[in-house]
Amino acid sequence: LLFVSDPVEINRLQKIAVEQSRLKIPLLFGFDVIHGLNTIFPVPLAMAATWDPQLVEDAQAIAAREARAAGIHVTFAPNVDISRDARWGRIVEGAGEDPYLGSVMAAAQVRGFQGPYLGSPGRVISGPKHFAGYGASMGGRDYDEVNLSDSELWNVYLPPFKAAVDAGAGNIMSAYMGLNGVPATGNHWLMTKVLRQMWG
Repeated sequence: LLFVSDPVEINRLQKIAVEQSRLKIPLLFGFDVIHGLNTIFPVPLAMAATWDPQLVEDAQAIAAREARAAGIHVTFAPNVDISRDARWGRIVEGAGEDPYLGSVMAAAQVRGFQGPYLGSPGRVISGPKHFAGYGASMGGRDYDEVNLSDSELWNVYLPPFKAAVDAGAGNIMSAYMGLNGVPATGNHWLMTKVLRQMWG
């Protein structure tokens, strides 16, 4: 279930799932923990401006502990989109325009959210987003079409996602827009060939 963050409501719903459903399968709760849950940290663009990956990892570890204590299992974070068009309204959620800095911050945030392994106590599953190219929307318009060359994809927009995967990200959120004419959510090349087959 998405966007439920009240522990009382999470417990109520979990009890229904485990005790009253036929298969007794527990629910997973996901929430957008971008820069803190109860303790609010600077926005990701500001945290990236510190060039201090340990600081960023520590901040996301605190956010993860607070989220897990509330009953949240999965976060829709970090946003690892590279953006070079300041008109895009979500530029503040990522690390900015540099693929190297974006990659370092992506890995640090995944480690902070997840800890040393998936299922680490007091941690949540990280969900780097939006795979891929979302920050390059035409005219900076959110959800609009993205048209990128192979060079731009491989050298600018994909490296932070690769760094997040290499850091052990347990989930990847697909982008919402069309990438070179194919919806990212149904893009076989992107979701199967790159993410699953090439990156494992």
